[in-house]
Amino acid sequence: MALRGLGVAVLLASACLAGVCGDEFSILRSPQSVVFRDGGWPIPGDRIPDVAALFMGFSIEEDLPWPGLAAGDLFHRPRAAVLVTVKGVDKLMLPAKGISYPIENAVPFSLDSVANAIHNLFSEETPVVLQLAPSEERVYMVGKANSVFEDLSVTLRQLRNRLFQDNSILSSLPLNSLSRNNEVDLLFLSELQVLRDIVTLLSRHKHLAKDHSPDLYSLELSGLEEIGKHYGEDSQQFKDASQILVDTLQKFADEMYNLYGGNAVVEMVAVKAFNSPLTRKTRSILQSSQSDTDNPYNLAYPYNYNYSVIFNIILWMMIGLALAVIVISYNLWNMDPGYDSIIYRMTNQKIRMD
Repeated sequence: MALRGLGVAVLLASACLAGVCGDEFSILRSPQSVVFRDGGWPIPGDRIPDVAALFMGFSIEEDLPWPGLAAGDLFHRPRAAVLVTVKGVDKLMLPAKGISYPIENAVPFSLDSVANAIHNLFSEETPVVLQLAPSEERVYMVGKANSVFEDLSVTLRQLRNRLFQDNSILSSLPLNSLSRNNEVDLLFLSELQVLRDIVTLLSRHKHLAKDHSPDLYSLELSGLEEIGKHYGEDSQQFKDASQILVDTLQKFADEMYNLYGGNAVVEMVAVKAFNSPLTRKTRSILQSSQSDTDNPYNLAYPYNYNYSVIFNIILWMMIGLALAVIVISYNLWNMDPGYDSIIYRMTNQKIRMD
């Protein structure tokens, strides 16, 4: 058994060195109601959105057999989920208080399912949903995010102009080997400016962090990847940028955590490069023939996650109807026709009058 366990550990280590588990999924801050176990279990890249959905209290279509996330407190769900994706590096030297897990098969993912769940369940309240990729000029806002982040820079021109304003990070952040005259460096610094502006703008609307609707933030940063391509990963610029990013991310995580009164989960995904492009699922014209090949014995489909709900509704409704029939039948059987029934009582009075 000991040799077998050692062999499994060696295989896992070799797989991680080969790049299968090189990327990293880290928990920067989390409340006591959300419990992450420290075990280093690999998590599939396409199941990261399911982790966010589960600790937010939403259901998922397929069970997640990952031991890293415990059940936690079901009656106290976090008010916000913050996910920062850093491209161009598979690991960042984070403080020891965070928990990290290797990513298995790092494929592109999105939090659209979580955003849709929040929008459908809390459409009449005040949720804040922000999904932003500054370098690609991709932005998606739902609910109060349109008014809270109205002044947020989202285009490359706005990001560049924001850096040269009086209260930008250029006046307070040590650049070291980075230059404010290089476009690649400015792109990296503009992403850090977005993180600071998000905290600043949200701090002006602190009442939104205390309502009952959950908030969602998904940010994608690729400035470090561009620095690695331009200078090289062994350059001093890449090392300085990595350290600046770590410090900024930790400060951003602490500030977001404090804005929500310690009831927010801040996650980070560090990925060197995604394995495949993000594609939408489409229906194939060969789906019927493929399903016949995959299911040659014509077995029944597995039950979905709504089965337990429907089963309980039907079960307790049938039990209630059965108890009602038993009680009514018992009372009818033991009823005195001459005393309890109004029909016999009316008939007796008519006979006496005749």
